[in-house]
Amino acid sequence: MNDNLYSEKETAKILTELLVRKGVRRVLLSPGSRNAPLIISLTRRRELSCRVVLDERVAAYMAVGMAQQSGEAVALVCTSGTALLNYAPAVVEAFYQHLPLIVISADRPEEWIDQDDSQTIRQYAALAPFVKASYRLPAELSCADEQWYANRLVNEALNTALASPQGPVHLDVPFREPLYGIKAYPMPERMIETVPVASTLPDAEARRLAAMLSSGKRVLIVASFAVPDAALASLLTRVAAFPQVVLLTESLANLPVAEAIPTIDRVLSVMPADRLAEYRPDILITFGGAPVSRRLKRFLRENRPEEHWRLDTDGHIVDTMQSLTRHIRLAPSDFFTAVSPYWQPAACEYRDLWRALREEAARRHDAFLSSAAWSDFTAFSLLMPALPAGAAVQLSNGMTVRYAQLFEYPQVFRSDGNRGTSGIDGSLSTAVGAAIASNRPTVCIIGDMSFLYDAAALATGDLPPNLRIVVICNGSGGIFRTLAGVSELSESETCFETVRRVDVEGYARLHGIDFYRAADAVSLRNLLPRFFQETGRVAILAIETPRLLNAEVLKAYFSR
Repeated sequence: MNDNLYSEKETAKILTELLVRKGVRRVLLSPGSRNAPLIISLTRRRELSCRVVLDERVAAYMAVGMAQQSGEAVALVCTSGTALLNYAPAVVEAFYQHLPLIVISADRPEEWIDQDDSQTIRQYAALAPFVKASYRLPAELSCADEQWYANRLVNEALNTALASPQGPVHLDVPFREPLYGIKAYPMPERMIETVPVASTLPDAEARRLAAMLSSGKRVLIVASFAVPDAALASLLTRVAAFPQVVLLTESLANLPVAEAIPTIDRVLSVMPADRLAEYRPDILITFGGAPVSRRLKRFLRENRPEEHWRLDTDGHIVDTMQSLTRHIRLAPSDFFTAVSPYWQPAACEYRDLWRALREEAARRHDAFLSSAAWSDFTAFSLLMPALPAGAAVQLSNGMTVRYAQLFEYPQVFRSDGNRGTSGIDGSLSTAVGAAIASNRPTVCIIGDMSFLYDAAALATGDLPPNLRIVVICNGSGGIFRTLAGVSELSESETCFETVRRVDVEGYARLHGIDFYRAADAVSLRNLLPRFFQETGRVAILAIETPRLLNAEVLKAYFSR
């Protein structure tokens, strides 16, 4: 290889230098021709860990997993044409998870767009609805002003991605031929920093809100998906012990608070229908991403609080429960830090009411489990307690993330899932990226349809050895069998459940991955310790359950 044949395209140099200086460390590249100047410039910087992934859709979801686990920006680089559009599903997910992806697409010069030249489409702003901002760099930098302009645009793009709330940005970078061997005059890149504005609650307002929370009103705090936050968990540990406060935490909220109720659906399923008003909060406080629990949303929409406070740093109003009265633009930890010194316990039976409900739900749960037939439900009852201590768990969408919410598994470090858009695509790719970015054992729990949809993730090569993949092989999109109306349709099996057998072992064999299979409770219980042990190799476990019986067991559970 002749390293003298390198590209000195000035825009590629500016991008590379500023990515390094802004702290980006991971770059996912997909092969191409038009993006060659970018590939050459990026891969020759030792500060950057560059990984080549053929499939752009897989690459983008891997970037989601990396950004999610590391808390750092991740760059994606593709060639011109439809390559960029393959990023779209993962970019949307990153947008709603507030993850800083730097999407960089090479492009043809603007004058060639719509001129029937190959791999030439309307790329600029193609992702506009789902990125914080779109930028198009000049095709050539022929003078100092154009160099200054490109430098300013790249600075702005990276600062925008990293500013709270974080999110993806798109840089479209046209290149004129020739793409290689071009010499450029040295022009130093200049980094522009954005200083964040301090965000706090005025003391008088903190006292006023705390007085409302201390007045004896029933306060319900609902935490949905978010990254682990030890400071927030500590703050909530104090207030969750107050008699007037109940804290509901979804599995993906990653809030290990002893007084919290993490099994929301289990508890709501035993709430007496004639006593709903007793459980209705006076003040509802919500934060985090989109809630998983349909039951929770239905309960709060039908039993609306007097006050609903939403905590986030976004300027966009989110009113999921249709009862919002106050949008507090603060990070949850900043809000609770501000009000906590003035928030005091009050005489109230609200926490005891929910605690009794939680105990009743646990009693019925255990009684049901003791006689439940082999199914998805019983498989999860064995799987979740067996997850390795300190593991990072990736839950795919559909039934998987919902089953997980029925069980407590506090031994894990964190749980994540693609709940920004709640689609089944990309769950396995996200888990691969998460495992690469983390030294922890990473367990992907995924349905067979989601596995099939994203099986290309296994072809990325050099899969991380700390990854374990658990595939729930129930032969269909079983969530549709539990939905009223859909399950009665004549097209239910063919068009909704898409019944089929997925040869998980064949995929494992194709990619040289260790494979395990369990088809009953005894075999699963015996296999789990061996499956999760450290082997230095990625492994897949297929758990086979009865397709038709699964939905019946789950329906019986919720009608218990």
